[in-house]
Amino acid sequence: MSKKILVVDDESHIRSLYQEELQAAGYEVALSDGREAIMQLIEREKPNIVVLDIKLGGTVTGLDLLQTIRGTNTTLPVILSSAFESFQNDLKAIAADAYCVKSIDLTNLKETILSVLAKEKS
Repeated sequence: MSKKILVVDDESHIRSLYQEELQAAGYEVALSDGREAIMQLIEREKPNIVVLDIKLGGTVTGLDLLQTIRGTNTTLPVILSSAFESFQNDLKAIAADAYCVKSIDLTNLKETILSVLAKEKS
């Protein structure tokens, strides 16, 4: 059975790129622009892992969503994704399982997903 990845990003072209690449790698992919309540989304989609953009377009950031997730679910793996490396030094980011700098080449993201999912099995 394939693993399901929930991608939360406010940019539609990024969501499309991630969906195309991750599905080609054999994952099931659910998408969100970050506007829907994150815990309702997780309850409905039941992802194995969440890839969360830090800078979302609205008033809520990916770091806020990470705190919400961790408030009720400490075991769901979350990978923070951002175009800015500086966010990995934010104390709120420490609750994430991994951090990935956004790139058109998703090799690093895919390797990070594999690594985080492998940790879950052990």
